Amino acid sequence: MEAVFRIRGTSMNLEDIQAAIREENLDGWLFFDHHRRDPLAYRVLRFTPGSMVSRRWYYFIPAQGEPRRLVHKIEAHTLDALPGKQTEYAEWGEMVRRLGAILGAAKRIAMQYSPGCAIPYVAMVDAGTVELVRSLGVEIVSSANLVQRFEAKWTAAQLESHLEAGRRIDRVRREAFEKIGAAQRAGSTITEWDIKQFILARYKEREYLSITVPTSR
Repeated sequence: MEAVFRIRGTSMNLEDIQAAIREENLDGWLFFDHHRRDPLAYRVLRFTPGSMVSRRWYYFIPAQGEPRRLVHKIEAHTLDALPGKQTEYAEWGEMVRRLGAILGAAKRIAMQYSPGCAIPYVAMVDAGTVELVRSLGVEIVSSANLVQRFEAKWTAAQLESHLEAGRRIDRVRREAFEKIGAAQRAGSTITEWDIKQFILARYKEREYLSITVPTSR
């Protein structure tokens, strides 16, 4: 049975995520957040936290097997919408020990981290947390490839919508140049403002944009 978890009208497909992790030759993907600093985590996992997130949470998806949750006892319901065995902590030392436990034998994992902050879009985890996870004997690599697959990949319908937008814009572009050419051949004066208004009018006529076209400067 396919491991699809329905969450508020959306779904997290665990099998797809784990297959991607294995393709990247990783032991797992560790998600971390505090005060909702990492919007990518919520979008990729497709859930809304069950608390204010005033305490740190960790969610580890191994390459194979059941995911593992680590939450503070004060906010024990934060990850209730996600599958996996839950562990709770109350103080710093306990959090570190239990973080090591949920990582298990994993040695190479992905996090929302970018070496040298080369890709700031994915650099959501603070340096201190990266240091903490590394201190547990784990190598951290950027989750950029994984994030791109689950956050930035278009569906066939989205791709077709993009291509159709390009085709419509190209038609207006062609008409604008034809108008310029006709004016030149007729010896008429035509300005950049005239062409701007022509293009905006075409967009409005064809409902490409909901705009009001100015009639004067």
